[in-house]
Amino acid sequence: MTYGQQRPQTSGPRGFDRGDRPPAPTIDVNDIKFGIEMPEQLFSDIAQDKAKTIFEAGAGRKNKSTQLRKFYDELVMWHDKVTFEQGSESKALKYKELAPFIKMLNAKVAYARGRDHVDLCFEKLFSHVIRQIADPDTLKHAKLFMEAFMGFYKAEEK
Repeated sequence: MTYGQQRPQTSGPRGFDRGDRPPAPTIDVNDIKFGIEMPEQLFSDIAQDKAKTIFEAGAGRKNKSTQLRKFYDELVMWHDKVTFEQGSESKALKYKELAPFIKMLNAKVAYARGRDHVDLCFEKLFSHVIRQIADPDTLKHAKLFMEAFMGFYKAEEK
């Protein structure tokens, strides 16, 4: 076959083209918003829906709750370091100091996906959450969302 030619369409045993994989599971994260635009159902229905989607996407091979818990625990640690400060101005200054480390969680979840510990759905969800953190308040919202998510995720495992 030369460059530019299309491969003949032959269907494999699972209905996919030979050599192709089934489509990757997807997750819509557009309804996860922090700050002023935060939906009323963020910590309930939305968190539950995302937990169910990610549990089903992992299908027992990836997205183990112990692995996901590591990301939640680190987010809580950064939240606690920021909120330990007294007064809103000092919290804002502490957030600015720690923001690069908080944003580095994106690299950590990408690394975990590269090692097959988490799947693309969880990486997309967690990265979306981290990208929205912009101040101490949105950091708190991110922590609370992941707390609700983890609770619903653990319930899915049972």
